[in-house]
Amino acid sequence: MLSRQGCCSSMYKAHFGLRELPFGLTPDTSYFFACAAYQGALNTVLIAARSGEGFIKVTGEVGTGKTLLCRKMMASLGDDFYTAYIPNPYLEPRTLMLALADELEVEYERDIDQHNLLRAINLRLLNLARAGKRVLLCLDEAQALPLESLEALRLLTNLETEKRKLLQIVMFGQPELEQKLSLDSIRQLAQRITFDYQLSPLTCEDMTYYLTHRLHIAGYTGGGLFTPYALRWLHKASGGIPRLVNILAHKSLMAAYGEGRQQVGAGQIKVAVEDTSSVKSSLRPWWPW
Repeated sequence: MLSRQGCCSSMYKAHFGLRELPFGLTPDTSYFFACAAYQGALNTVLIAARSGEGFIKVTGEVGTGKTLLCRKMMASLGDDFYTAYIPNPYLEPRTLMLALADELEVEYERDIDQHNLLRAINLRLLNLARAGKRVLLCLDEAQALPLESLEALRLLTNLETEKRKLLQIVMFGQPELEQKLSLDSIRQLAQRITFDYQLSPLTCEDMTYYLTHRLHIAGYTGGGLFTPYALRWLHKASGGIPRLVNILAHKSLMAAYGEGRQQVGAGQIKVAVEDTSSVKSSLRPWWPW
């Protein structure tokens, strides 16, 4: 099983002339791929943030790169922004407010009540505004937010000066977030979302450039590492989902190294697919081998 051959990972770097592994799952902003869809998403959130919108929403299926996009956005905002990041917002309203206070470096007593906690957050936001800072709260996995916490977020965006909001919120979530926002009980929040973007999977052409981009960043200087036939099957197997592309590309490189090959063909994609249960079961109707 490829998943058990961790030693191959470091060894195939030398085999293919790589400085580092090109298909890791950690959201490293140096690997951000600026194809039309992802650059469009980045431009949308940056424009929305700089225009002072209260709520911004980005949705996409599991593995489409929402966390990487979030980190790239925060790294691109500039010094006039103060960013707060909550990666797991499955929190009831008070705990969510405490997490925000921690991100804003608010000093508070451990037994502080809700009223004084909100006052402390408001004071901190005012002080940051006076210092010329815009505050942006980024919520990853926002589909996990309880309805009560979504309503608490809406109330937070009521904090404002005469000219602008004291807090802007960007929500990154799976399509389930759309279902929550369609509920009548939180329609006031849904009406405040003025910018939204939906991430779509990579096309086969974009996936080809995506692989080349990541290999180049990792130090590869050779020719086409994946045959055209391998690319077609890789896109079919992954559905263009970047996370699955990374998993299958990594495993296919391990398979090619194990066979002493300098290029990945359809056979190595097959090995990778057979070693990845999350995609293998969905491919049985059409997989040719």
